[in-house]
Amino acid sequence: MTTIIAFICMFGLLVFIHEFGHLIFAKRAGMLAREFAIGFGPKVFTFMKNETVYTIRLLPVGGYVRVAGDDPEIIDLKPGQQVGLEFNDEGNVNKIIVNNKAKHPQARVVELEHTDLDHELVIEGYEPDEEDEKFTFEVDRKASFIMDEEETQIAPYDRQFASKSTGKRAMQLFAGPMMNFLLAIVIFIVIGLVQGIPVDEAKVTDIKADSPADTAGLQSGDEVIQIDGTPVSTWDKFTKIVQDHPGDELSMTLQRDDSTEMVTITPDKLERQGMAIGQVGVDHAFERSFFGSFTYGFEKAYDTTKLILTNLFKLVTGQYSLEVLSGPVGIYDATNQVVQSGFATFAMWTAILSVNLGIVNLVPIPALDGGRLLFVGIEAVRGKPVDPQKEGVVHFIGFALLMLLMIVVTWNDIQRLFL
Repeated sequence: MTTIIAFICMFGLLVFIHEFGHLIFAKRAGMLAREFAIGFGPKVFTFMKNETVYTIRLLPVGGYVRVAGDDPEIIDLKPGQQVGLEFNDEGNVNKIIVNNKAKHPQARVVELEHTDLDHELVIEGYEPDEEDEKFTFEVDRKASFIMDEEETQIAPYDRQFASKSTGKRAMQLFAGPMMNFLLAIVIFIVIGLVQGIPVDEAKVTDIKADSPADTAGLQSGDEVIQIDGTPVSTWDKFTKIVQDHPGDELSMTLQRDDSTEMVTITPDKLERQGMAIGQVGVDHAFERSFFGSFTYGFEKAYDTTKLILTNLFKLVTGQYSLEVLSGPVGIYDATNQVVQSGFATFAMWTAILSVNLGIVNLVPIPALDGGRLLFVGIEAVRGKPVDPQKEGVVHFIGFALLMLLMIVVTWNDIQRLFL
């Protein structure tokens, strides 16, 4: 139950922060944000505030912000169609009843001849069966369609995604990943403030019981200065040597207080994403530093970004197989292990996943933020947008391929759980 709660909170935070970035910059650019959704599928919870419908949906596999004009509008009024019109105090149309007009007896029924809800904001038409006199009605900028008793606010062109400059559209798309990077930095800073920041040296602490380090006689506060004759000056070099030698006997030289000690240690072999790595069962020593915590937050976010980009490059170039990827099932399993190590480790895991989410969304794959940014960039270079229908087809194909990849990755995760 602890793992389930932790996973839901972590997933909700990562998706909320990502989509919140899209939402804020959409509103700052003057776009009409129709919906802010956490999850996909049927609605579980919903409310409306400031033109935006906020929803929590059943399937926890992501989220989205639906901006007017960003996808095809669902209501299209055609000549000859009969609709009901309701008016505000200024005499402008503020409700357009598309169906179930009998439920709105106060509405004025009109047979449409011409409708422009993008630029002119007018509706022209006749009374049914009376075409002698044509009426022209001005439409309020915040008027709504009512279809199946659900309201959808109209979107004048200047409130649509496509009407904004390439810079504003690019910023709205980039804002989601940007917020994930900022979240990671904040989490790393908080971790530094609460538990301290790692010292530069390979100084160990918290020796785990019955671990190779415990068996070899390491003590909290020992500093590893040499392994098999190779000088060790940093924690990163220490961990790399240990991880690269699973099951191999290593000779370590330690600085313990004012004396030098020699120990022999054999790292345990740990399977991680199809690879064997060494582990000796020690933690890194920490020190308190208020200002150092802020530096640590940015440096840790940078190092995490660099590591993820390196692994992504190896995946793209075929150095890693798809088996190293993890989907929701694999992330849940890893979260279960992380939660058992304590809140600080869970917070660190959340920050790492936040960076990962930001990077993955910036990859120029259709349907992701990076793919859409690519089309905005192409428009900026060629001076005109790509045909919306062609772009839509590309994003649809990209989304379908992503879903296929998700199925494959999830299947691999399930198999790993039972191996």
